[in-house]
Amino acid sequence: MFSRLFSKYNRLSLILVCSVLLVSCDRILTPDFESEITELNAGQFTIDPDHASLVWKINHLGFSTFIGRFNDMDASLNFDPQNVGNSSLEVIINTASLDINNAEFAEELRGDNWFDTENFPQAVYRTTSLREENGNSFVFGGDLTLLGVTAPVDLNVNFHGGGRNFLTRANTMGFSADASFLRSDFGLSRFTSFGVGDNIELEIHIEFMEN
Repeated sequence: MFSRLFSKYNRLSLILVCSVLLVSCDRILTPDFESEITELNAGQFTIDPDHASLVWKINHLGFSTFIGRFNDMDASLNFDPQNVGNSSLEVIINTASLDINNAEFAEELRGDNWFDTENFPQAVYRTTSLREENGNSFVFGGDLTLLGVTAPVDLNVNFHGGGRNFLTRANTMGFSADASFLRSDFGLSRFTSFGVGDNIELEIHIEFMEN
């Protein structure tokens, strides 16, 4: 009888130990996540290149939406959660990194009839002002420089959350954003008269890490 009680005691002890370990692991693995932007740290943040994408879309003759992306970009964010209007963002895009899943056409787009990446290897976007604020959604005014031309482009930003990333141990913030502009404003007007869209839509998903 004593051995049966001892066995039950061991099983109960094992269950309690496992429960404590699971709770401890959960606390370790669960990030310190905040869904309110005002709860985050202020300061300088840089892009996490492994968790960032920039997709562009254009109408193709009315038949479909042609989709491409840029695979190489850098971004820095000077962030003020208490006054988001004081924040500033700079994004530098290496245009030669365009990817359309068609190597031959991608090389054509890099040529001087399109992005002319040899003479204009980078596109740059910088915010200039905060136009609208609604909870965790913001509209920033900014300037886009492409092919040596600078023109205003608004950026619609949605904040998803932030906190300590348990993998990197870095304070991290996540955003999505979108923007649109006329490519002809930057001299990219080829084939617009033949039904290739003039309007470019941008879709951005990005994480920033605190410096």
